[in-house]
Amino acid sequence: MLGLRLTLRRYSAALLVLASACTSATSITGVSGPIPPSSLTPRQTAFLDTLERRTFNWFWDQTDPNTGLTPDRWPTQSFSSIAAIGFALTAYPVGIERGYVSRADAAQRSLNTLRFMYNAPQGPQPTNVTGYKGFFYHFLDMQTGYRFQQVELSTIDTSLLLGGVLFCQSYFTGGDPTESAIRAYADSIYLRIDWQWAVNNSPLVSMGWHPESGFINSDWKGYDEGMMVYILALGSPTHPIDPAGWTAWTQTYVWMDFYGQPLVNFPSLFGHQYSHVWIDFRGIQDAYMRGKGIDYFENSRRATISQRSYAIDNPAQWRDYGANAWGFTADDGPYDTTVVIDGRTRQFHTYTARGVAADYVMDDGTLAATAPGGSVPFAPEIAVPALVAIREKYGDNLFTNYGFVDSYNPTFQLPITPHQGHVVAGLGWFDTDYLGIDQGPIIAMVENYRSDLIWKTMRKNPYIVAGLKKAGFTGGWLGM
Repeated sequence: MLGLRLTLRRYSAALLVLASACTSATSITGVSGPIPPSSLTPRQTAFLDTLERRTFNWFWDQTDPNTGLTPDRWPTQSFSSIAAIGFALTAYPVGIERGYVSRADAAQRSLNTLRFMYNAPQGPQPTNVTGYKGFFYHFLDMQTGYRFQQVELSTIDTSLLLGGVLFCQSYFTGGDPTESAIRAYADSIYLRIDWQWAVNNSPLVSMGWHPESGFINSDWKGYDEGMMVYILALGSPTHPIDPAGWTAWTQTYVWMDFYGQPLVNFPSLFGHQYSHVWIDFRGIQDAYMRGKGIDYFENSRRATISQRSYAIDNPAQWRDYGANAWGFTADDGPYDTTVVIDGRTRQFHTYTARGVAADYVMDDGTLAATAPGGSVPFAPEIAVPALVAIREKYGDNLFTNYGFVDSYNPTFQLPITPHQGHVVAGLGWFDTDYLGIDQGPIIAMVENYRSDLIWKTMRKNPYIVAGLKKAGFTGGWLGM
């Protein structure tokens, strides 16, 4: 059961199929367009400085400097998450640009990570390996780097790792031996991946594979973070998938109106954020988005605004929701239980894919800072004030040495010991762990908003460009 739970942990919401409704694209109401960083108040700017620095420190301090293995969570003892490694690799150049670490130190850390991942054993056997066919297992033992228990070989988590790998490849352009080696290892890691093998039900890419039982019974379809999988699979010069995979992927989208926002629906905000960490979707369109008259950046903006509108409406009357208290994504929760609070029957959960969409809602009163944090570029005029407000309201219960702990729930104030975290009288439940896959979007997307660092760097990556073009993207910075 542990293996199954871990397998479905991040993308369980991707299996939801929403009813289709065709709606023409309309303008966003009630919220003006994204404000530039220069329009932030001094308080907001100072807060983003602090948020980036503390979040960076989590990756720098908690990642093994020799292997590059980043824990899935901390301080609870855990395995390594390959997606968290990808976010760590993305954070290191941010640290260089912000002056947190020297270029030489960050380059060496990046090289150590890439060298370890490339040289780690691969093979079809179930134990003492890190991956197979170039892909990596979802979770790895923090000491050995080998597959953790019976988790799946993950196409999406490999793709999130690759986001950081290819970002380092395009960022470290120096001619010294360290930066030259970074580029070489990054190339080798990407080029050996057999994307064609992962197409189990043609033309769709499988979510994963187990050596004990083969491919899992789920493919990437329906809009979510799997967009990154297809772009990387299309861009491969060695084992590319057929462009028909992208067409099949977009044919499973669901366009519906949610709180006044017509958009391609997906309940959890991480699905609207992850691919955008490394790919600048502003002004470029595939055939689907050309038909809707918007781009994927605008789609994520609408998803962000609709979540805030839902929290303001607060149909289930959870405590302390509002214009500056929102954010539904996959995150930790307090406890698996059903109780009566405020005269209502309340069902709470531990880790699950929370989210709100047109015909699916998973809301147990738990909010996560990574939701507005990862959406800062899409809607800074609502995301930044929300981050500042929850930091000021909850203080050190929510925001500590490494930035925001993973999540909080103002409604959960029960006199019981939660599964994890702790309850603060009069305020609610607060997590005590930081999760790498939630820390990552915060520092990356805040930096993209402030400087375009990751976006402008990745616009030069030939594999990303090739994947986008094969998917039919044109316009904007991509050209024809």
